[in-house]
Amino acid sequence: MTRLNKFLSECGVASRRKSDELIEQGRVTVNGKTIIEFGFQVNESEDDVKVDGERIHHRNKVYFILNKPKGTVTTTDDEKGRRTVVDLIKTNEKIFPVGRLDYNTTGLLLLTNDGEFANHLMHPRNKITREYQVKLDKDLGREDKIKLERGIILERRRSRFTSIQFTDTKNFRSVTVTTVEGRNHFVKRMFHALGYFVKELNRNSYGPFKLKELPVGSYVKLDEKEISKVYDKKK
Repeated sequence: MTRLNKFLSECGVASRRKSDELIEQGRVTVNGKTIIEFGFQVNESEDDVKVDGERIHHRNKVYFILNKPKGTVTTTDDEKGRRTVVDLIKTNEKIFPVGRLDYNTTGLLLLTNDGEFANHLMHPRNKITREYQVKLDKDLGREDKIKLERGIILERRRSRFTSIQFTDTKNFRSVTVTTVEGRNHFVKRMFHALGYFVKELNRNSYGPFKLKELPVGSYVKLDEKEISKVYDKKK
C-alpha cells in the first residue's frame, strides 16, 4: 500500500505538495470515490485512481537537462501562447520543469515526470547548490560582495550567497555566484537590494548536474546512474 500523494507523485502527476492540493480540491478519485484524506492508502496494482477523470498509471521515469534559451516560459503550457520549455523536448511522457527560470534567464533547467526527484531537489532542507553566471549593470564593490556572502535581510529573512567569484579579475561586473536558495528571483533580488541591476543571468549547474558544452536550446536525457547522484549524501 502507498500513500495517495506519493502514488500521484511517482506517477508524474505532480510533487507531493501539489498532489495534496489536488486531493484537497476534490479532484482525485479512487475506485469512483472522491478522496480528500491526505493519508489515504492505495493499492498500486488494484485500485483505479483518477485525477479530473483521467486514469493514472505508473509511467517510465524520464529526466532531461535543457539549456534554456531566452524567450521561453518555464511551465507546461502558457495562456498567452508563448513557447514553453516543454515544447523544446521530444518525449511521449508528460514532463514538467523542476523549479523555474525567468522568461529571459538562460541555462540549466531539469525536466522530468518524477515528482519525488523534483521535490528532493527543490526542498529547502536538502540545500541543493545552484551556480549562476551574472552580469551586472555596474562594478560589484568589495564591501557589497562581503555583505552578500555574509548575509542580508531579504523578505524578513537572513539571506546569503554561498560564494561570489569574479569571472575576470579585470571585469567586476561579471560574477559567478553559488547559493542553496530556490526562492523566485532570488539572485536578482539579492543584488537589487544593494542597488545593482542584473542584466544577464545564466544557471551553470544545479546539484550534480552541469551544462558543460550543451548548446543553447538543446537537451540531453539523463540515465539512472546520473540521477542517483542526487541522493548520494557524499556528493
